[in-house]
Amino acid sequence: MALGSLLVGGAPAFAVGPDFSTLTAAVDFGTVVTAVLAIAALMMLPKVAGWGARKVLGFIRG
Repeated sequence: MALGSLLVGGAPAFAVGPDFSTLTAAVDFGTVVTAVLAIAALMMLPKVAGWGARKVLGFIRG
């Protein structure tokens, strides 16, 4: 009985959710996005270069 009254009448402690604004305010997401895109570009560069080289060689061979 005490558990039921606690669940019904208790204040919702986490109804709003945790506040991470102090943690996220310290991070500049512009630089994070730039770093992620730079790493993705570095990973794609060899694949694109290989594809381009195969295309050019295909044009030369006829």
